[in-house]
Amino acid sequence: MDIILKYFPNLTEDQKEKFSRLKPLYEEWNEKINVISRKDMEHFYERHVLHSLGIAKVMEFQPGTKVLDIGTGGGFPGIPLAILFPDTHFHLVDSIGKKITVVKEVAKALKLSNVEAQQVRAEELVRKYDFVISRAVTRFANFYPWVKGKFKKEDFNEFPNGILLLKGGDVDEEMEERQVSYVTYHLDDYFKEEFFDTKKVVFVPWEGKR
Repeated sequence: MDIILKYFPNLTEDQKEKFSRLKPLYEEWNEKINVISRKDMEHFYERHVLHSLGIAKVMEFQPGTKVLDIGTGGGFPGIPLAILFPDTHFHLVDSIGKKITVVKEVAKALKLSNVEAQQVRAEELVRKYDFVISRAVTRFANFYPWVKGKFKKEDFNEFPNGILLLKGGDVDEEMEERQVSYVTYHLDDYFKEEFFDTKKVVFVPWEGKR
């Protein structure tokens, strides 16, 4: 938990309390449904919570922003971001029902009224969003068609509406499989732990809406 306060020192008491409850909640659920690998639970705040919050270092969501988290798994990056941005609405989706069960229960336990969790395939969704976020779900070439037609036309955040992806390794080779413009932000510019040496946030503005 200290690692979160190190990089986000201005949290409210409510946010601190919610972040502190995350690990016990996930430990409890992990006993029933394996959503996070056992060895990763030892580094839970660094590799799951702080990693998710890397998106917040790149961009701060304005109140009223609608965000879709595709392939959220146990709720990452959506749940930590929902704690940080209580006035932003997060729609967390995954095709695996038991993972969504965990997300729903964690959101309920923390009273995260800005989180909606649903078992559904991304391509079946018809709603429109300001941003789509995701953490290492699949290669970008596969991901890109899932989000077609899912963006609102009006921008009101610092960035134009688009995709924010948490990626590791050599992202250029992967991103260049599709003819899109993108910007890469290196998380080791924000976080000093070794885990973040190869971690990045990739922003893809949605040009199809212009």
